[in-house]
Amino acid sequence: MIPELVKLKLEGLSRDELIELIYELLGKVHDLEEKLRLKQTPTTSKNSSQPPARDFKVEKKKRKRSRKKGAKPGHEKHERALVENPNKVIEVYVDNCSNCHLNLLEQVPVRTVRRQVSELPEMEPVVIETRQHEVICPCCGERQVGQLPAGLEAGRYFGPRLEALVTILHHEHHIGFKRLVQICGEIFHLPLSEGGAVAMVQRAGQAVQAEAEAIGKRVRQSAILGSDETSARVLGKNWWQWVFVSDQGEYHLIMPSRGYDVIETFMHECEAEVWVSDCWKAQLHAPARLRQICLAHQIRNLQGLIDRRPQLRWAREMQALFRKAIRLGNRREQMTETGYQRQVLILQKQLERLLQRRFSGLGTNLLERYRRYRDSLFVFLQRSDVPADNNACERALRPSVVHRKVMGSFRSEWGAQAYAALTTVLNTAKRNGESAFQKLTSLMGTPVLPFLDQPVLA
Repeated sequence: MIPELVKLKLEGLSRDELIELIYELLGKVHDLEEKLRLKQTPTTSKNSSQPPARDFKVEKKKRKRSRKKGAKPGHEKHERALVENPNKVIEVYVDNCSNCHLNLLEQVPVRTVRRQVSELPEMEPVVIETRQHEVICPCCGERQVGQLPAGLEAGRYFGPRLEALVTILHHEHHIGFKRLVQICGEIFHLPLSEGGAVAMVQRAGQAVQAEAEAIGKRVRQSAILGSDETSARVLGKNWWQWVFVSDQGEYHLIMPSRGYDVIETFMHECEAEVWVSDCWKAQLHAPARLRQICLAHQIRNLQGLIDRRPQLRWAREMQALFRKAIRLGNRREQMTETGYQRQVLILQKQLERLLQRRFSGLGTNLLERYRRYRDSLFVFLQRSDVPADNNACERALRPSVVHRKVMGSFRSEWGAQAYAALTTVLNTAKRNGESAFQKLTSLMGTPVLPFLDQPVLA
């Protein structure tokens, strides 16, 4: 219903004033429709930084198979490899012929078929007891105490392999302390309390701290350095887990800040040649001579703009240019240097033309960003050791995101710092082709199993 006062005002307007009013109302209707359409455009992992796990999953229709199941003709069969030195060999002879009942035990076999069954033996913990003797010196009367060997010190209840195993299960496989106690009791027949498991993880965090700091020193002195951050919960509060990645390894920090002060604290007086990151403000101020903006993030941002403003050609052309640049960087080794530089020059000219475009409304923030950081878009095309994206950092943080979703919040600051140190050391070991378990075991102290081979003194 239109109020009477409004009707009287409209009746008093001239023809030109009514036309002008209609144009104004049509403009407002267009703006409202545009806002409604933008609001209805779904946010996905393809057009934003939303993780794929939050995407809406549609039900896939069952498709009819165009070919039969199984291996294709000519496909080489793959089976489990046989162990050369099995623990037990059982010879299965043919005693009698099933047809004529002739004894065949003395016949030479025409073929021997090997099959193997693998099994785990019953697992029992090994317990090493020390009996520390105290005596009174008959000469001076002083009490003398036997010196405990390294690895069997007073206050030590578990060996390095056991402590490393419990820590790996909790840290790498995201098993809570209650379930760790259950696993140790049911599988290893080892009585263990939750407090004992917590103490193992705490000791592991302290044992790897020096190694983690050594890795951090090598990382901060690297020429090419990438960085990213993700949220973490510590004592019920929002903290941030930072990662710094280079060819020297990974360094993780869990801090209450997401600001530049974290980068400043980590880098000290060092400066990288190239800093690879997304467009977070703190990252863009990192100490580096050059910086490479993650193009994977920009492609997703442009896809979000395309979904909301499909008629804007600039977004599609810029997205296609970024993808073309990434493909060119991947093909560099297959091209001659002259041909490669010629293609780089073509891309640079296309970029200049797109940055000179003018338009208004949604998307101008991306245009201004690319104009401002023009020199940070194609650094990877000039340096083969610089990646086009920041995916290495995102891969380094992905297990931590899984740990956060499964385990929830860190209940202490030492727990967060121990997790960061362990992640630094174990991830760097895996990047170098080492076993995370063996690496952690070597850092947990003197091995105790060799004491089993020592003779018992009467």
